[in-house]
Amino acid sequence: MMNKYVLFVWLLFFSTVSTSIAAPSLEKRERSNHFDTFTVYWENDLFAGTDRDYTNGVKFSWSTPYGEGEATSLPNWSLPFFENLPFVGGADSLHAVSLSLGQDIFTPEDTDSVAVVEDDRPYAGYTYLAVGFHSRKERRKDNWELRIGVVGPASLAQKTQNIVHDLIGAERGKGWDNQLENELAIDLICESQWRWWSKPVGKNFGFDLIPHLGGRVGTVNVYLNAGAEARFGWNLPNDFGSCPIRGGCETNSAFGDSAGRSSSVHFFLSADGKVVAHDIFLDGNLYHNSHSVDKEPLVGELMGGFVWQHGGTKLTYSYIYRTRQFDTQDDNQTYGSLSLAWSF
Repeated sequence: MMNKYVLFVWLLFFSTVSTSIAAPSLEKRERSNHFDTFTVYWENDLFAGTDRDYTNGVKFSWSTPYGEGEATSLPNWSLPFFENLPFVGGADSLHAVSLSLGQDIFTPEDTDSVAVVEDDRPYAGYTYLAVGFHSRKERRKDNWELRIGVVGPASLAQKTQNIVHDLIGAERGKGWDNQLENELAIDLICESQWRWWSKPVGKNFGFDLIPHLGGRVGTVNVYLNAGAEARFGWNLPNDFGSCPIRGGCETNSAFGDSAGRSSSVHFFLSADGKVVAHDIFLDGNLYHNSHSVDKEPLVGELMGGFVWQHGGTKLTYSYIYRTRQFDTQDDNQTYGSLSLAWSF
């Protein structure tokens, strides 16, 4: 049953992508001179030499370019959403759609214990399909994202981790029998970003600042978040910064047209703070009895890294520092995030 569910999600993702890509006419695409983008994300605490908490995340994302009027490459099914969702409408806005498939894995620090580790987080897996609606102006970008997935054994997180650990010669986690039970996961995420300030510094070098504000409501998470990103580099792209696997901030739908496919190198430093009301990976199942821990209501993140872009290829690496998420967590967490995007 679990394999059938995941196979269905994969087939739904790729069939939707294929249909969406084919939706706009060839004439319209040639006239727009815009490009779709496919992005692979990978996050892991291997970069920090640990194996605990948020231990692995992967996401595959496809996105249209931004467009309007005759230049649009939006699939027809997305148009009613742009007409009715707050923030993303407006005749002077450019629109894009993204589709994503992802999986997140969480484990306690002690993965040798077969029994429940009472003072540590539960084992948990989360596999989801997401559709995003993005709207941008010159200095503002608004994002809506709907995620539908599953938490529990049906996410196949245990199988994913076992396969990877077997390949690299690491020991398997022994407490997966205690993971969260299967539950349907539905979340709505919204985030806005602004390019408030930008300044050229010498020939082709520049600096800018990109604040963001957002929130999430659903069965997986309920929170409000705010933060900002500072960037410095050569040929800074006309986009809204870098984004790890965080709902509502998909940025690689923004290669734009052929003029935006030039070479660029820059460094960034960002901060994000959350006020957390619900986190299923700490609070436990909504509809089943499960292990849980007392979460921290305030969580902060610092992220630093670099972006290299050449033509239609974009590589991003970032290192993330996250404050403690629950009372009995021994230490803050650090992990790495890597993404590779191609425009086509």
